[in-house]
Amino acid sequence: MEKTTFDILQPLFIIPEKTKAGYSFADTPLKISFNESNVVFYGVPLEFSTSFGKGASRGPEAIRLTSALQVETFLLDENIDIYDRVKIYDLGDIILPSVLSEKNKNDMNSRLLAFLDKTLPKITSSICSSNKVPVMMGGEHTFSYYTIKAVAKDQPLLIHFDAHRDMKPEYLGMKLCHTTPFYHLMNEGHIPGGDIIQIGIRQTDEAENKIAKDNEVITFDAWLVHNKIERLLKFLKEVTRGRKIYMSFDIDVYDLPFVSCTGTPEPFGLNPFEVVQILKSISPSARLVGLDITEVAVKNDDYREGTLATQTLLRILSRDYAMPNF
Repeated sequence: MEKTTFDILQPLFIIPEKTKAGYSFADTPLKISFNESNVVFYGVPLEFSTSFGKGASRGPEAIRLTSALQVETFLLDENIDIYDRVKIYDLGDIILPSVLSEKNKNDMNSRLLAFLDKTLPKITSSICSSNKVPVMMGGEHTFSYYTIKAVAKDQPLLIHFDAHRDMKPEYLGMKLCHTTPFYHLMNEGHIPGGDIIQIGIRQTDEAENKIAKDNEVITFDAWLVHNKIERLLKFLKEVTRGRKIYMSFDIDVYDLPFVSCTGTPEPFGLNPFEVVQILKSISPSARLVGLDITEVAVKNDDYREGTLATQTLLRILSRDYAMPNF
C-alpha cells in the first residue's frame, strides 16, 4: 500500500502531548485529523548558533502552552473563532538527531545542518503538496532558510518581520547561522532580493546594509513604520495582490518591552497594534504558502512572548490570504 503524506511525516515527530508543553497548538476539544486540516504546525525546539541570549529552543513549548492554557481562540477584534476559519493540525516537535551529544562543536554543527537540510525541506514540501499551509515554530531563525528554500519554486514574495536583516555572508566563522539565512537564500538564487520585504529592521552593519541595497531588498525600517505606516500599508496592499507569499516572523520585530526573553531584543521596535495593521493590509487575494515564527524564548517562567507569538499567529491565520483553496 502506498504511503500517505501523514505516514511519511508522522515518524519524524514527537507528538505534541509528549513534548515539553504536553499540549498541541490551542488544544481545542474538537480534534482535527491531518487529512481534514488545511494548516499544519510543527516545532523545531533547537538553537545552536545563538550568539547572545539563549532560550529560543523553548519557543514551541511557550507557544503551545500559552495557546492551550491562556489564549482563547476567539478573536474579539475580528468577531470570529480561528477554528471557524482554518482547521489546524499539530504534528509535534521534530525528532532531533543524536549528534546533539557530539563533543566537538564544529562536528556537531556540520552534522546538525546536514540533518536539517535533509529533513526540513522534506517536511515543508510534503505539507505544501497536500495543499496545506506549513507553520514552523522555532527555534532560531536559521531554520527559515530550509523552509523558504522548499517553497522557492512557487516564487513567493517573502515578507520578513525582524529587528535584524539576517543577511551576513557569515558570522563568527559560521556560514549558515541565525544572522545569515537571507543572504544565502539570495546568493544561491532561491529568492531574488527584489522579492524580499523586510519590515521593522533597526539593527545592521554597514556591509550587511550594502548587501541589502545592492540586491534591491525592499526595506521598511522601524522608524518608517512608526512615522509613515500608511506608506507601508498601501505598498503591501498593492504588491501582494494575487501573489503567493511566505511570511517569516522573528518575534524580536516587536519593541523590547514586549519581548524581554528573546535572545537579541532591540529598542525602537514595533508594537502589536502596528503589526496587526500591517497583517491586515496584505491583499486578501494573496495566498500564504508558508509561515514561520522564530526566536520566541522563555526565561524564569515568563511566558509573555509565547502569548504574543500565539496572538500574532491567530491574527495571521484569520486573514483571507491564509485560506488554502479560496
